[in-house]
Amino acid sequence: MRPRNSTGDSFFAWEGEVLVVNILGKPSASRDGIGKPKGTQLKVSVTASPVAGKATDHMLRFLAPLFGVAVADIEVVFGRENVNKQLRIRAPKKLPTVFSQPSPLLQED
Repeated sequence: MRPRNSTGDSFFAWEGEVLVVNILGKPSASRDGIGKPKGTQLKVSVTASPVAGKATDHMLRFLAPLFGVAVADIEVVFGRENVNKQLRIRAPKKLPTVFSQPSPLLQED
């Protein structure tokens, strides 16, 4: 049986060409932005209010250009009206810098 958290110990995982990302959303923030990973979630702040999924819609519009995809290429798996969400991003053409940070398990000198 496959766990709901398909990303394991990370905030993201690849399933073929699809990037699966666990999000800890922060609505009504002072600005839109991607924060640091917190456990198995990536903190994402948006300025929109959490009313009827509007903050999630705003988040998708904010994230799409950062991944080089159309909004339609981002699927909300769960958490549309919750701060805990999982997104599936189809064939991202670029990745925000937080995805290129070296793993804390790897030692680089």
